[in-house]
Amino acid sequence: MDRNRERLAQNDPDVFSALVGEEDRQRRGIELIPSENYTYPEVLAALGSVFTNKYSEGYPGRRYYGGQEFTDQIENLARERACALFRCEHANVQPLSGSPMNQAVYLAFLKPGDPILSMDLSHGGHLTHGAPVSHMGKIFNFVRYRTHPEEEGRIDFGEVRELALAARPKIVLAGYTSYPRDYDYAEFKKIADEIDAITMADVSHIGGLIAGGALRNPFDYGFDIVTTTTHKSLRGPRGGMVLCKKKFAKTIDQSVFPGLQGGPHMNTIAAIAIALGKAQAPEFSEYAMTCVSNARALARTLISQGASLVTGGTDNHMLVLDSVQSFGINGRVAEETLDQVAITTNKQIIPDDPNPPLRPSGIRIGTPAATTRGFREVEMERLGHWIVEALAAHQDAAALERIRREVEQLCSGFPVPGL
Repeated sequence: MDRNRERLAQNDPDVFSALVGEEDRQRRGIELIPSENYTYPEVLAALGSVFTNKYSEGYPGRRYYGGQEFTDQIENLARERACALFRCEHANVQPLSGSPMNQAVYLAFLKPGDPILSMDLSHGGHLTHGAPVSHMGKIFNFVRYRTHPEEEGRIDFGEVRELALAARPKIVLAGYTSYPRDYDYAEFKKIADEIDAITMADVSHIGGLIAGGALRNPFDYGFDIVTTTTHKSLRGPRGGMVLCKKKFAKTIDQSVFPGLQGGPHMNTIAAIAIALGKAQAPEFSEYAMTCVSNARALARTLISQGASLVTGGTDNHMLVLDSVQSFGINGRVAEETLDQVAITTNKQIIPDDPNPPLRPSGIRIGTPAATTRGFREVEMERLGHWIVEALAAHQDAAALERIRREVEQLCSGFPVPGL
């Protein structure tokens, strides 16, 4: 045990006990929540570094406090790496997380009541894409396009164009949190150009897959702004970035600071720089491709066992399973059942879900964390069989206990990075 852990164990045993418990939980089971991952040991080191001590309001070369020589180096490095990785002209790496990064974009270009065209929440859109319970949903007028489950979740761009022409949105937003398909950015761009709207892509879930070349890059299709979190498929710390064309740089920077937030978390920015450096290596491209192939293997296995997937398959790293149709249980019961067998997923609404968000009709499953751990298609197939077996036997305690032991035995051969 290193010195800092020893101090924590001695001075706050309650926190230390929870920390050790979480480490054990992560070792014994497998994380299949699409928005979760196991970060790099180097990222963990940066998060616990002396950069935590430093206030750095402002931007490199234009700070409000002294002593910024090394913070400027770190932030410039993160920005340069982000631009190179995503082929963009400017990067702001200060947003504290995904929600404030999107809020900063809206507040930079819109006035209260202005329309935004975004994906319907039940069809895959994120909370910040106009949920009525969110502040952004109350401030701006979100007009929502939908998917077509009967057509494997495809988007009818004729319908999207009709919505755009009627609402004249200031921003056309391509982004999602539970949509297992890749986006046709060219079609979104064509519609936005017709109404002179800003194009924005929220790629929080798939930022790493884009960086690794496994999915399309919105900038290759002329998009103006791209936002992404850094902790999901990018394997970095919990943070956010706003990437944009140069002509929007000043407006974006002023919206992030001082418009929305104060001092950035420099320990997180140091960790973001590390993750972006890792993503430039050839091994990361292989990782991104494997996330997708693992998801497809898992989808094939689930479908072969009679499970119903919302889009009938996947183009990216995630699946949405209709647990009501497949097993006669809601998503909360499905999530809790899989927790019992050391498989972590999350309950998820499905398109036009008749059930409430805390008891939705499905669960969301993803492969970034399992891929980081070293799982490949054969392990994903085993997980698929266990998922179906557990959900079909959700009231059979003996069966669930047996599956849990088998899952933990598999996981014991795949160490968690940093533990």
